[in-house]
Amino acid sequence: MLKSYEVVVIGAGPAGYVAAIRCAQLGFSTAVIDEWKNDKGEARLGGTCLNVGCIPSKALLESSENYERVAYKFGNHGISVTGAKIDVAKMQARKDKIVSQLTGGIEMLFKKNKITWLKGHGKFSGSGEKYMIEVTDGGKSEIIEANHVIIATGSTARHLPGLPVDNETVCDNIGALAFNAVPDKLGVIGAGVIGLELGSVWRRLGAKVTILEALPDFLAAADTAVAKEAWKVFVKEQGLEIKLGVKIGKVTRGKRGVTVEYETSEGKQALDCNKLVVSVGRVPNTTNLGAEAVGLKISERGLIEVDEHCRTSLPNVYAVGDVVRGPMLAHKGMDEGVMVAERIAGQAGQVNLDTIPWVIYTAPEIAWVGKAEQQLKADGVAYRVGQVPFSHNGRAMGQDETTGFVKILADAKTDRILGIHIIGSHASEMIAEAVVAMEFGASSEDIARICHAHPSLSEVVHEAALAVDKRALHM
Repeated sequence: MLKSYEVVVIGAGPAGYVAAIRCAQLGFSTAVIDEWKNDKGEARLGGTCLNVGCIPSKALLESSENYERVAYKFGNHGISVTGAKIDVAKMQARKDKIVSQLTGGIEMLFKKNKITWLKGHGKFSGSGEKYMIEVTDGGKSEIIEANHVIIATGSTARHLPGLPVDNETVCDNIGALAFNAVPDKLGVIGAGVIGLELGSVWRRLGAKVTILEALPDFLAAADTAVAKEAWKVFVKEQGLEIKLGVKIGKVTRGKRGVTVEYETSEGKQALDCNKLVVSVGRVPNTTNLGAEAVGLKISERGLIEVDEHCRTSLPNVYAVGDVVRGPMLAHKGMDEGVMVAERIAGQAGQVNLDTIPWVIYTAPEIAWVGKAEQQLKADGVAYRVGQVPFSHNGRAMGQDETTGFVKILADAKTDRILGIHIIGSHASEMIAEAVVAMEFGASSEDIARICHAHPSLSEVVHEAALAVDKRALHM
């Protein structure tokens, strides 16, 4: 007799495991199929994000930032340190311990919520009154059935044609998180979120980092003022070398590393590096899903077609996270997972894609929600701007982190907030206030009338709201 579940989730990344937990909370018998295994061949929950993405990268970012503070910045505080060294092996072990704690924590949550974890690759094998799902692990295979299916198979790093990734010399995010020593010269193809974050980690630890970006503009998705400030900080102050408008040519591997031939408006050039990180985006994991067995619609880009509630073209089949439209962000996938679980239960779950925050965990951090100024101009929207730097903020001065600003864009007629953009220390935390404000349809006046703790970095958000009406108090 087939094992039968009310809900089967394919994929145990953030979108999948959160969807499963919420389904279990709502009383559904729930199973999760996942094939992730670590480099030791051990099955682990959490997908890319927890194992080789968001979590380990933030651990390394924190370690590298602490090293830079000790080696170069504590002098301003009257703290003298000599002979500061980085133990890469210990740094990596700390990162791995954090990953193990969190992935193990999900396993405990599964047990607590009585969720069945099926280890292997899941794909549709047919449908009738219920959906048939085949689970394959090595040479073993079994069929289970489900009333409802949630596809949360995530994404994988995009690789360049003709440039195989071995995660030794040519790496994607997996290899770039596992260096056992600081490379003398690190090349990065792609100046997006992952490229900037990982490039900044190894730059702080002593590598000479060169980033090659195909687009002519830096951080095109961010507000232009934020991108301009970030360029000044990363390139002119911190020493990242970033080439824009790059056309990659021949890539040659040698005994000592890699040579990348490329072309810009300045002509043909070559980059020699010990390690090369390829960070040119991600593609949805929708191959070998058995879509043809049930008639599931997948676009040419590999995305599963869904409506605003993540329903696919098939009854009782949903898709969430990186395999559907919208930004490939873990927190967006988590929210979709909760929404779908509640929709299955007959509740009114919702996700507002217009208020999903974006964060780049560089130093300084970059975060935003809503529209950028260039978008409002292109759309012909009349707006007002309030922009205030951290350089006037007492807490920022005390932390020795005065770089950056907060920028608020509000509708010229209604004063409703259209976008909030932050570059500065702890931007990832401060953006939460902006998300709440926009989710509740707040005006800049609403933030201006809310008392903010003194001294705090959040006061700059308050000042920016006041500046929209040209009445900032400390400018």
